[in-house]
Amino acid sequence: MIRVTDLKKSFKMFSRPSDRLLEALTGRNRHHTHVALEDVSFEVRSGEVLGVLGRNGAGKSTLLKLMTGVLMADAGDIHIDGRVTGLLELGTGFNPELTGIQNITANALMLGMSHAEIEARHQDIIDFSELGEYIHEPLRTYSSGMVMRLGFAIAIHAEPACFLVDEALSVGDGYFQQKCMKRIREFKEQGGAILFVSHDLNAVKVLCDRAMVLEGGRVVHEGEPEGAVNLYNRIMARQAEEEEGRHKARHDGAYGTRQAEIIDANAQGEDSHSQMLTSGETLWLDLTLLAHEALDDVALGVLIRDRFGQDIFGINTYQQQGAFRLVRDEQRRVRLAIEATIAPGKYTITLALHSGDHHLDDCYWWHDSALQFEVAGYRGSKFSGICQLACHIELDTRNDPAAREEAS
Repeated sequence: MIRVTDLKKSFKMFSRPSDRLLEALTGRNRHHTHVALEDVSFEVRSGEVLGVLGRNGAGKSTLLKLMTGVLMADAGDIHIDGRVTGLLELGTGFNPELTGIQNITANALMLGMSHAEIEARHQDIIDFSELGEYIHEPLRTYSSGMVMRLGFAIAIHAEPACFLVDEALSVGDGYFQQKCMKRIREFKEQGGAILFVSHDLNAVKVLCDRAMVLEGGRVVHEGEPEGAVNLYNRIMARQAEEEEGRHKARHDGAYGTRQAEIIDANAQGEDSHSQMLTSGETLWLDLTLLAHEALDDVALGVLIRDRFGQDIFGINTYQQQGAFRLVRDEQRRVRLAIEATIAPGKYTITLALHSGDHHLDDCYWWHDSALQFEVAGYRGSKFSGICQLACHIELDTRNDPAAREEAS
């Protein structure tokens, strides 16, 4: 169990290093205050994963450092049942001059493990890290991925009641990331509480039971992961717009600069002519675009999500054929054909207009769950999972008795 109540943390910011000394000697204020966290409250129950989203500077790293005791809070309370460990910034708690073996002991002691516990789990930590003979080399010779392997292996084998995971996990290779995710799920099933900080939005949706969004040091949203991810996307899209003072708020579920928008949209199956289609059927998207000023660099983006809010498929026209132009006050119709070879279920379609390859620089228009459709039944062979991949099977029949009999 993790319980955080009215947490506050601020930092004194000095224009020059000498101002710190002058303030101490003269008593005159020579700093300004940066509030990193303000009135932050939340709970993570046993067996639950809480995701934390927020842009750079929102207060995520400060929160984790307060919870691990690296920093002290100005006000508020942090209550954690049992031992807490975490994978924070790469290299935290490690000595680059010591070997991997030596760092296991040093880091585990700082996490609160006894010498007996370290001895009992020493080989398990080495085996999980999969560092091989490198475990005897100085840490300064390790890559960032190797450091992450060692850090995660030590932290998860400390048998914590609460586990904190920061973005450091992203530096590992795909195989080891999957191994870590599996171990995190096992930890959750055993009743552990997890605070998961990541920019991997799909991982937040899949792994987390709830998610919260930090903005300006405050919790601006806490609830279902899909809602938190949608708000985070909105914050990121607004960032450049707010800097240029071009943001125009609307209340129809869409947001963006509104230099261009999608004024009409329809989704239907090629054969069903409805929003109910069969797996393998072509999904038609008919859209009408309208620009309120001439734009030379426009991309249309489409993102399909399943009922859990997981991103199933996303694409934009810039990736396919480059940008296109829109003439002011002129409507432009677009039709997309998507072969929907995906599993039966309910899906939503998010639509966007932006410049370039992504929406983070100039987001003209973004609408989460603008359309929806449902897939029922299969066209062709059945499959398991989310989607069907092209698969060709070659069966060796030389030792097949039936084949030999037919040949004779």
